[in-house]
Amino acid sequence: MVTPDITCDLMDVDETDLVWTFVSEARAPDLIEPGALVLAGDTDASAVAEVVDFVDKPAGKVVHLRLLPGHIEAYAALVHRVLTDQ
Repeated sequence: MVTPDITCDLMDVDETDLVWTFVSEARAPDLIEPGALVLAGDTDASAVAEVVDFVDKPAGKVVHLRLLPGHIEAYAALVHRVLTDQ
């Protein structure tokens, strides 16, 4: 089981065609900044995502996420490979 950096429904897409959620859903809001790679979703479905931008809405600050292709395991394998192949 993985714990996402920011909780969201991966199917919640708005007019930008990006997944959105509230910044307040972040486990550590200081990790959520444009350009950052985060784990988004919930314990049932998660994906690696790029933080795109923030939008202030009456209900709170919204963050847009661009989901990256592939499974989390592929990214873990990449990180492991580049850190150990020196």
